[in-house]
Amino acid sequence: MNTITRILLSLVLFHCALPATDSDPVKEIDTLLTSWHRAAAVADEAVYFGAMADDFVFLGTDAGERWNKKEFEAWSRKYFQRDSAWVFTSVKRYITLSDDGRTAWFDELLDSKSYWPTRGSGILTLTDEGWKLRQYNMAFTIPNESVGEIRPFIEKAFRK
Repeated sequence: MNTITRILLSLVLFHCALPATDSDPVKEIDTLLTSWHRAAAVADEAVYFGAMADDFVFLGTDAGERWNKKEFEAWSRKYFQRDSAWVFTSVKRYITLSDDGRTAWFDELLDSKSYWPTRGSGILTLTDEGWKLRQYNMAFTIPNESVGEIRPFIEKAFRK
């Protein structure tokens, strides 16, 4: 085998050993979030909580709802004993990656059987196990023109 053939063969083998670079992190995150919502809809506790990092924080719609992963898991356990914990379906989702591609944040408009349209937002990081949710914030969407009507209820609840 001549020198040029050896060099070419080495380059081909080296190229084949490189990790695939055709993965699309935005698509991976979109798939993860869709699967995460689906896991709640079918009460798949392992998939739902498996998508969360150990230091995950859930911010609920009520001002007092700020749970770490263990607290959120304990609170929601009774819901995952049913056929469906809760159902939220993303209608529109926006995902942004950090410059180094290891952190992502997103927001999504959600359709729900339990509530009117809501908004979810959060942060994910790329770990050795893949993308993991670090924070999720569920928010009610209230038209600006309705804030005056709702404000007394919100203020009362916030003062508790």
